[in-house]
Amino acid sequence: MAFDPKSHLLELLATALASVAPEHNATSIFLERPKQAGHGDFASNLAMQLARALKLNPRDIAQRLVRELPVSPWVDKAEVAGAGFINFHLAASARTQVVKQVLDLGAEYGRCNLGGGRKLQVEFVSANPTGPLHVGHGRGAAYGATLARLLACAGYQVTNEYYVNDAGRQMDILAVSTWLRYLELFNEVAPFPGNAYQGDYVKDMARQIRELHGDRYRHAAAVVLAKTPALAEDEANREEHLDGLIAAGKELLGEGWDYIHRHALNEQLNDCRADLEEFGVHFDVWFSERSLFDTGMVDKAVALLEKNGHLYVQDGAKWFRSTTFGDEKDRVVQRDNGLYTYFASDIAYHLNKLERGFDKIVDIWGADHHGYIPRVRGALQALGHDGGEGADKPLDVLLVQFVSLWRGSEKVSMSTRGGQYVTLRDLRSEVGNDACRFFYLLRKAEQALDFDLELAKSQSNDNPVYYVQYAHARVCSVLTQWGGDPKTLASFDPAPLVGEREMALCARLAAFPDTLADAARDYAPHAIAFYLKDLAGDFHSYYNAERILVDDAGQRNARLALIAALRQVLRNGLEILGVSAPESM
Repeated sequence: MAFDPKSHLLELLATALASVAPEHNATSIFLERPKQAGHGDFASNLAMQLARALKLNPRDIAQRLVRELPVSPWVDKAEVAGAGFINFHLAASARTQVVKQVLDLGAEYGRCNLGGGRKLQVEFVSANPTGPLHVGHGRGAAYGATLARLLACAGYQVTNEYYVNDAGRQMDILAVSTWLRYLELFNEVAPFPGNAYQGDYVKDMARQIRELHGDRYRHAAAVVLAKTPALAEDEANREEHLDGLIAAGKELLGEGWDYIHRHALNEQLNDCRADLEEFGVHFDVWFSERSLFDTGMVDKAVALLEKNGHLYVQDGAKWFRSTTFGDEKDRVVQRDNGLYTYFASDIAYHLNKLERGFDKIVDIWGADHHGYIPRVRGALQALGHDGGEGADKPLDVLLVQFVSLWRGSEKVSMSTRGGQYVTLRDLRSEVGNDACRFFYLLRKAEQALDFDLELAKSQSNDNPVYYVQYAHARVCSVLTQWGGDPKTLASFDPAPLVGEREMALCARLAAFPDTLADAARDYAPHAIAFYLKDLAGDFHSYYNAERILVDDAGQRNARLALIAALRQVLRNGLEILGVSAPESM
C-alpha cells in the first residue's frame, strides 16, 4: 500500500502531543488542507484545542509541539502561523506518493467510512404520477441520485426511494381527464375543465383505452353533465365542477372507473420509471401512498397523535397542534367527512420510514415545499421521535430550487397542469444525459439554476462537462499512443516528478478524499463537479506546457503514471455524478 502523508502527519503530531501534554493524549487531532498554497499542504489547530486546558497562549503551545515533532524525511518544514496553526510543508517525495495510492486503490480511491455502515434512506423526485417529468423534476433527480452515490462512497448503506402519490384527488383528476378525452373520441363532448390535465399524453391514454375496450366506457355527455354542477368562472366553482365530474364518473362507470384510474396511473408511472432509468437514476423502492391506507398505517399514526394529546376536534374535523412545534398554523389530518388529508399520509409515511429501521432519512423536496418542513418535524416529535435538525437527528430535509431554461438570451416558457412545460425527456434528447446531469449540479441545490441550452451542447472549453470529459479522453489518447500496459505504471519511480505543475496535480489528486468526505457531510454533490473542473484545468495546463512521451524512460513513466492516476480520479468523480468518461471525443 502506498504511503499516506496525512496519516504520517497525524502520527507525528500524536508523538509531539505525548511529549508536550501527555495528560491530553486522548485529544482528537485534525488536519485540513489550507485554501492558500503558501500555507502548506496541511494545517492543524491542535494548539488552539489545548489552549484552555493548558492555560497557555496557542502560539506558545504550537511552538512547543513543532519542537517535539520527530524528524521526518517526508516533511520539508513545519511552522507556526496565525493565532497558533501548525502548517506542514511536505517534501516532493511525499506529495508524489498520491500517484501510487490512486493506482493501488483504483475505483476505491476517495472512499471513506464517514457513515460507518449506518442505514440511510434518500427519498427524492416523488412527483405525482399525473404527467411526464419536467425539467424541474430532472434537477431533483440528478441531485438526489448523485447525493445517494456520494453518501454510499462515504460509507452509508443507502436506499433510494420514490414515494408514489397514487391516492387522493390528483389521481382522480387524471382519471376524469382521461375519461373526458375518451368520450370526445365518440363525439360525446363535454366542456373540458381548465383545471384538468391538458397534455397530449392524456389524449394518448384515451386512445389506448378505446383501442383496448372500444365504447365500453361511453356515456352520453348530456348524462355526465346532468350529474355535475354547472361551470362558472370563479375558482371555487371550477373546483366544485371538477369534483362533480369525478363523482359522475365514479357513479356511471362503477368498476370501469377503477380500471381507467389504474390504467392512467400505470401508464404515467411506467413512463416515469423509464424516463428516470434512461437518465441513469435508479430507485431501490417505489413506495405506494395507497399502501399506507391499505395496511392501516395512516390510522395508526393518527391514533398515536391522538393518544399523545396532539389532536383536537373542531367543526367535526381532527386537527394536529402543529403550532406547538413551530408551524404557522394547526393542520387538519382528518376532515369532517372522515377522509384523511395528504398531511396525514405524509405523517404515516415518515413513521413508516423510521419503523423500517433507517438511521437517517434524507428528504429532497422542491422549493415550494418549504412550509412542509416544520409540520413534518413537528409530527415526528409528536409521535415520540426526535424531529430536530442536525447531523445527529434522524431527519434532514433538503430543498431543490427551480430551473430556468435559456436558449441564447431567450428564456423558455414553462407551465404546469396546462401541459406546455419542457419535459425531462425533451431536455435529455436535446443536450444529452451527461450535460443534463453535470449542468444540474453546477449550483448548490438551494440556488436557482439558469440552464443554458446552447452552452450545454457546445464542444468548447466553456462547456464544463465537455471540458472535464475531454481531459479524460486526452489522457486515454496519450496512454494509447504510448502503447504500454497501464498496470505496469504502479511500480514507477516518482523521483522525476518535481515540476511546479506536477506538484500542483499531485496536490489536487490528494485533495479528492477530503473533497468527497466534505461533500458527503454537507450534502453538497456540486463540490464534486467543481473539483473535477479544477482537476481538468490543472491537467490541460500541464498537457499544454509539458511533453509527456519524452525520450527519457524514467521521466516518461513517471509522467504517464501521474496522468493515469488523474484519469482514475476523473473516472471516480464522474461515476459519482452519473456522467460517462469517454475514451475519445
